[in-house]
Amino acid sequence: MTATRFREQIRSAIANDSLQAALDANASRRASGRDAAFGSLPDWRERRQRAHAIRAQVVSNLDQYQTAFEAKVTGNGIRVHRAPDAAQAVELVLAIAEAFRAGGDKLFAKSKSMVSEEIELNRRLEERGHRVVETDLGEYIVQLRGEKPAHIITPAVHLRRQDVGQLFSDKLGTPFSDDIPALTATARKVLRAVFLTADVGVSGVNFGVAETGTLCIVTNEGNGRMVTTLPPIHIALMGMERLVPTLDDLALMLSLLPRSATGQKISVYTQLIHSPRRNGEQDGAAERHLIIIDNGRSRLRASPLKEALYCIRCGACLNACPVFREIGGHAYVGLDGTPAPYPGPIGSVVSPGLLGLQKFGHLAQASSLCGACKDACPVDIDLPKLLIRVRAGMHESAPMNQGIGLSLTSRIGLQVYGVIGSSSVLFAGAQKLGALASHLISPSSRWLRLPAFTGWGVSKDFPRPARRPFRQRWAGTSRTIAPHTAEIEPGGPETSSPRPYEPAAKEAAVERARPSAALVDRLVTEITDVGVETYRVRSSELPTRLITFLRGRGLDSLLAWDEIEGLDLASLADAGFRLVRSPDPAIRAGITGCAAAIAETGTLVVPGGSGQPLTASLLPDVHVAVIQTRQIVWSLEEALRLEAVIQSAATALITGPSRTADIEMTLTIGVHGPKELIAYIVE
Repeated sequence: MTATRFREQIRSAIANDSLQAALDANASRRASGRDAAFGSLPDWRERRQRAHAIRAQVVSNLDQYQTAFEAKVTGNGIRVHRAPDAAQAVELVLAIAEAFRAGGDKLFAKSKSMVSEEIELNRRLEERGHRVVETDLGEYIVQLRGEKPAHIITPAVHLRRQDVGQLFSDKLGTPFSDDIPALTATARKVLRAVFLTADVGVSGVNFGVAETGTLCIVTNEGNGRMVTTLPPIHIALMGMERLVPTLDDLALMLSLLPRSATGQKISVYTQLIHSPRRNGEQDGAAERHLIIIDNGRSRLRASPLKEALYCIRCGACLNACPVFREIGGHAYVGLDGTPAPYPGPIGSVVSPGLLGLQKFGHLAQASSLCGACKDACPVDIDLPKLLIRVRAGMHESAPMNQGIGLSLTSRIGLQVYGVIGSSSVLFAGAQKLGALASHLISPSSRWLRLPAFTGWGVSKDFPRPARRPFRQRWAGTSRTIAPHTAEIEPGGPETSSPRPYEPAAKEAAVERARPSAALVDRLVTEITDVGVETYRVRSSELPTRLITFLRGRGLDSLLAWDEIEGLDLASLADAGFRLVRSPDPAIRAGITGCAAAIAETGTLVVPGGSGQPLTASLLPDVHVAVIQTRQIVWSLEEALRLEAVIQSAATALITGPSRTADIEMTLTIGVHGPKELIAYIVE
């Protein structure tokens, strides 16, 4: 079989002007955002190397880490299941849902998960009569269109606002509009009903922490929090390789993932899930299940493509790849026309590695091997090397089917070239013949136009071979080479061992040594930059300032914690405000305290617990948070080690109001979570 369908998809994508405009805009904005985000991380190169070492360590010792992780997760009260393949993973999802409520079709509210695309979860559940709704805005859009995601991070990157407006008009019965905030508001309204009525919430897992059994889920819109907090059952799907050893390692990965993926210092919502809802808690899933999926990963781990398992699914290699930027994700198809679940450079290794070299191996030919993907990768995966191995047919234990994805003509040509290239005499003779032929064909041009079937005749000129090969010109040149006198300094690259990683150690030490006012100032700067309306108040004036703010917004009811440090909630009740403790979607404002605030990123650390409903920071349009200055810490590493975080059933790290850029890469505030975040910093 040949890759004819793949070539047809490529030609169609290149000819699509609308797609080309969308891909150009995505690449430009992603590149500038990524550069700005990494500009705030002076030691990012060291972090990158450390992240590579951690991922290599985990993949090499996966059995050990998986055993430790599963023991912790089980001890925390989450039920663990192993799925050797896609079919078994789907059957486990069905069995869990059936055990919760026997019989009848069920509503699955699903947040973004690439592993669910890999196992075709939606299609298989729908075939059994169930309803599955994607709740990420981009995923929801492509689901309505009956398409697969076109990008790991931005599923609807190939669409323009007019396409989405017409889609919503056709499928949802709304008046046509191409106003992006209006389209986002429509999706918010429709999907809110799904969150509130779903039988089962399904999510992926960005990272599992072996040390604590933590499930970490990263989102911007708030849908990840919704599907893991509101439905009575939560099922988390995790590729077996997605582990880190410790919380410090998690902090390292979280400093790299969002910067590479979306150009943020940290995503709006980072969830840390430890257990189901506990006695006395008002919200959270009553049951949590973790399905750990192999589906070819063990085979991939034992192959020359093992390094592909280091991937943290940021999508940076797609944005950097000159080929992906021209053809988009939907062009990556198997020999039978089946869309590859993972597109782009990493997908051209992972898709054949997991799902079959014969079916998807030709995807590796869609690469210039320029190295841009390796430069962009936050964990320094050598993707050009892996792409070459796929091209060579390397899988499992030995080379096979070399030149996979190439035409017969190309394979014969490469074999001939291999014979000629292995002999200096033959190679020199071929150069002379090639030069002579090219000068006869095109005597007055520096370039040689080849027939279109070669691929060079479509859009590129082939440089004409020189009359005198380089070896001859070099032999006739007088040369003087200066001796190399540079000395290798002690501890240079030849002698040094890897330097221990200390996350922003110098900067953090300086910051901790400053007066607390400087720490507060840094928090205010960062939290304002992410769109938080911030007030610095004295403890004595907090109740009055809050009451004035709430009345000014016409807010008379609050979804509130039972206790908030530094605030007498009775003063709000005395002022006529209704304080509600259980989840109520009709209430427009929520008020919470926090366990910490991270100055480095402007992040609030909001743990759930008895009397501390997570929905207070999730369901209402407005979230009001009270921060004590002594709760401010410098780094994410410090925050993750707090007892309030480690001991909670679930904690939300919140960095600004919910947001999306899934339609034309246009930032829109207020998707599924609060549209506004108001912070009172109490001094």
